[in-house]
Amino acid sequence: MKAAMFHGAHKPLTIEDVDIDKPLGREVLVRTVASGVCHSDLHFIDGYYPFPTPAILGHEAAGIVEAVGLQVSELKPGDHVIACLSVFCGQCDYCLTGKTHLCQTRPVRAKTEPPKLSWKGEPVNQFANLSAYAEKMLVHENALVKIDGEMPLDRAALIGCGVTTGVGAVLNTARIEPGSTTAVFGAGGVGLAAIQGARIAGARMIIAVDTVEAKLARARELGATHVVNAAADDPVKAIRTLTNGGVDYSFEAIGLKLAAEQCFDCIRPGGTATIIGMIPVGQKIELDGPMFLREKKIQGCSMGSNRFKVDMPRYIDFYRQGRLKLDEMITRRGRLADVNEAFRAMKAGEVARTVLMFE
Repeated sequence: MKAAMFHGAHKPLTIEDVDIDKPLGREVLVRTVASGVCHSDLHFIDGYYPFPTPAILGHEAAGIVEAVGLQVSELKPGDHVIACLSVFCGQCDYCLTGKTHLCQTRPVRAKTEPPKLSWKGEPVNQFANLSAYAEKMLVHENALVKIDGEMPLDRAALIGCGVTTGVGAVLNTARIEPGSTTAVFGAGGVGLAAIQGARIAGARMIIAVDTVEAKLARARELGATHVVNAAADDPVKAIRTLTNGGVDYSFEAIGLKLAAEQCFDCIRPGGTATIIGMIPVGQKIELDGPMFLREKKIQGCSMGSNRFKVDMPRYIDFYRQGRLKLDEMITRRGRLADVNEAFRAMKAGEVARTVLMFE
């Protein structure tokens, strides 16, 4: 099969012929139909997070089941599925208490078993237990959710990460109340999903913060009631002015130290800041200590605190009801060979999401 190979930080991905094994046990072989290009992958390409090479990146995908292992009971060939990096074991304390997204014993192949992926006779590292920048994926059944065959798979792919992360941060992690005020820092794919999550939850004010006017315009289209261009104005001051003191809930969806600090600074006493973005390894965020005396809270978020086998079908219902806009989040479509251009466009702020199509 063809796959986009990651050779290390600051190097372009290359399209290579890669061998993929047959499914064992509870594994499923999926033919990739669509794969979103997510900012999280860029963190590894830019060297902010380490990952061993050679590897195949990609983690936001939807496709069709081709084959299943002997122990698979949930899926069969022909099923349409969304993949999720929150693969879970189902047996650890986190899984048994309903926090499968925090599973610490994610199922992987034993070292005594053949590698799932290989290139020129050597093993290839599987990214996020998925490796979605490839024509096929070999994953555990607990990394997949079955969806009906009528859902367009390019839009379904977005639900695999960006939508689940952003909407889930609002609905599951922060659990905002109807009528609350919110601010979202970053109007990329995850930020736009968080804005939509706030709209779905009934927030009365949704303030989008970004430095690119085109992204702020798209944020308005998807539910932002107000926008702040952080390149022209101090976003904390602007938010405090708009809300007469600060928002109830704020969300950082970029992965920047400054934005995380501003995300905390802009909340009102008793407010909650949720950090969604991947702040680079080793970076510290600095907060004004006395602010904690005002019961201001800051928390992290992992993949929207998802229960993806339940959440993703719900998000599809939201889409069909017109409450979750996915078509508008896809700025471009391309082929696997366009993956490096997709990352360039992402860094330039030209796109919300590029989706790579495999058929």
